[in-house]
Amino acid sequence: MAQETNILAIESSCDETAAAIVSDGTRIRANIIASQVAVHRRFGGVVPEIASRHHMENIVPVVTEALATAGLAFGDVDAVAVTYGPGLVGALLVGLSYAKSLAYALGKPLIGVHHLLGHIYAGFLAYPDLPLPAVCLVVSGGHTNLVYLEDHTTRRILGSTRDDAAGEAFDKVARVLGLPYPGGPELEKLAREGDPRAIPFPRAWLEENSLDFSFSGLKSAVINYLHHARQVGQEVNRADVAASFQAAVVEVLVTKTLLAATSYRAGSILLAGGVAANSVLRRELRSAGEQAGLPVFFPPRELCTDNAAMIGCAAYYQYLRRDFAPLSLNAIPDLPLN
Repeated sequence: MAQETNILAIESSCDETAAAIVSDGTRIRANIIASQVAVHRRFGGVVPEIASRHHMENIVPVVTEALATAGLAFGDVDAVAVTYGPGLVGALLVGLSYAKSLAYALGKPLIGVHHLLGHIYAGFLAYPDLPLPAVCLVVSGGHTNLVYLEDHTTRRILGSTRDDAAGEAFDKVARVLGLPYPGGPELEKLAREGDPRAIPFPRAWLEENSLDFSFSGLKSAVINYLHHARQVGQEVNRADVAASFQAAVVEVLVTKTLLAATSYRAGSILLAGGVAANSVLRRELRSAGEQAGLPVFFPPRELCTDNAAMIGCAAYYQYLRRDFAPLSLNAIPDLPLN
């Protein structure tokens, strides 16, 4: 029986300090996450300096717990993988510095992983035989991209947001509705009580057949609606606002993803990123895929948000082709996916 390839993966791009052990790109032996949500909630969002400080406190205990959970020692690790961008530069540097030191001390390869590629590979953790080529919709607090994944070595950006990411719009609208951080899940919860057709918020389709996104106009429309209601003393149904906003975002995401998948003759659609945990988006995308005869895949919710298992899965495919990083690897906060 062939020996397993064990990758120790580290993720610290924002406010989650995470470490995982992934074997052969499919088996999660440990996936440990130290969340900072409670720390940043009082500020209404992530404070970069505070996030970096907590990463420094958490990184050693998280890695130690991951190894203990997997029942492995440092010597059993075949490679060390780490997110090196995009993200908050101070947060990235904590995980990257630790990973480089560990790879050097162990004499093991260092694998630098793009954070968004990690989100895509969360899908392969759940579905190792996911049909390729695939069109991947990656939606998170900082990114909204349509990616054409031809195979495990070839990918192409088909569309990106021109302003706010979908998750960023969710968080900002949640804030003006008075919802606590993190806003996206709270807005989805509120929207369940509302009518998604109550308010005709705009959809930004851009140019004909464009696969790019724009959500700043929608966000502004919600803010203007709330300001106008206050000025005229009109009572606002917050649940209707949340539901109508969410419906506008989901309609654009689903329509453009189906356009990309059919235009590029994809074999499947993959939904990934933090916003991929949204129930309405999952339901509507799956329904649209079924109507078009395309299978739609999304990871379990615990793998949609930031974690290190997804980094370990992506790193495994880089390990197979010996795509290793030098110890001079630096953090790149605006690292492009291409």
